[in-house]
Amino acid sequence: MTKSSQSAISRRALLRGLGVGLALPMLDAMTPAFAAAKASAGPQRLIAIQTNQGILPKYFFPIGDGRDYKASPYLEILDGFRDRMTVFSGVSHPEVDGGHSAEQCFLTAAPHPGLSGFHNSISVDQYAAERIGHLTRFPSLTLSVGTKRSLSYTQSGVQIPGEESPSRVFRKLFAQGSKQEIEAQVAKLRHGRSILDSVGERARQLGRRVGSSDREKLDQFYTGVRDLEMRLHKSEQWEQQPKAQVSMRPPQDYDDPGALIERTRIMFDLARIAMETDSTRLISIFICQNDAKPNISGVDTGTHPLTHHGNQPEKLEQLRRIEEAQIQELATLLSGLDKRDAGGGSLLDQTSVIYGTSLGNGNSHANTNLPVLIAGGGFRHARHLSLGGSQDYPLPNLFVSVLQRLGIETDTFATSTGTMRGLEMA
Repeated sequence: MTKSSQSAISRRALLRGLGVGLALPMLDAMTPAFAAAKASAGPQRLIAIQTNQGILPKYFFPIGDGRDYKASPYLEILDGFRDRMTVFSGVSHPEVDGGHSAEQCFLTAAPHPGLSGFHNSISVDQYAAERIGHLTRFPSLTLSVGTKRSLSYTQSGVQIPGEESPSRVFRKLFAQGSKQEIEAQVAKLRHGRSILDSVGERARQLGRRVGSSDREKLDQFYTGVRDLEMRLHKSEQWEQQPKAQVSMRPPQDYDDPGALIERTRIMFDLARIAMETDSTRLISIFICQNDAKPNISGVDTGTHPLTHHGNQPEKLEQLRRIEEAQIQELATLLSGLDKRDAGGGSLLDQTSVIYGTSLGNGNSHANTNLPVLIAGGGFRHARHLSLGGSQDYPLPNLFVSVLQRLGIETDTFATSTGTMRGLEMA
């Protein structure tokens, strides 16, 4: 038995014994050369949005492939962004099934969420936040409409609670705390750094007891601890810097359960302003629709009951009105991003906006052929990519393309097989 095996020390046991979960983050030195070249054009950003009750396929998917597609009714609402947008069909997450259970996997692509014992994996926004989140005051924002759940999951598959209060989001982004509040937060960060000091010291002690192979692994772990400590130090510096000043009035929260569109609108506004002020570069937004009747003319039933329409014309018409209102809010978000100059282009050029759903068909609860589009981000757009053949094309490939656009060196994420076919950088 080797000295290493006698120690019986694994990285997992080390972390569990300390009561701390740490994943080795991406170091600045790992940033690819192409990312540095792109940096001169301004930082790239991501807004990922999921609406959880599906989108009516016949009103979403266009007719024809490539650049000459005929826009569907929903895409006509977005016609002003046709040259800045790519629409996908025939895509889904491999092995993600379970109907509504799949909504928790929209940004993770973790397979079989409907099975007992399911354990989620990291979401693409948090994967990016581990690598570039330290560049802004807030590594990421997890926003929600109509729920406290979110699309965002940590490295260990734990859901990050969604922030559904517009007023709290605004205060978090722009309200400067008192001197005492700032000092208290700094104290918490310094305490976190002291814990990391003890973790690093423990790793060095263990390094004296193991073989060369395990020592190399511990050295890598120690490097990760130190990098995280530097990120905490950066967070401490952010706490002592004034927050961005904006002209937007503090928003009010909505008590009305039917305020689906109103809540969506204000969250989209906050997301845009957060990007505009560079408070963060990574945002997820979970739009959770339930049984409440939305405040939309001609609609007298909640979204969820309407998705079980059985092809009844009156239900389909109401559902169409709801989804049209949602797509209009997306158009407003894109317009707001496009109107903001970001130096060398608009803010939309620097922001990849992913919009979609985990249900290809809300009536049948199918998780295939998902309605998904991406706008902005400086990709070569203005096309419909029909990617399905005998089976759906992996949607996680889109995440790989976006991660690379963010300047992160990776060629894989979750169940991806590469980058998104047909989606190229402009």
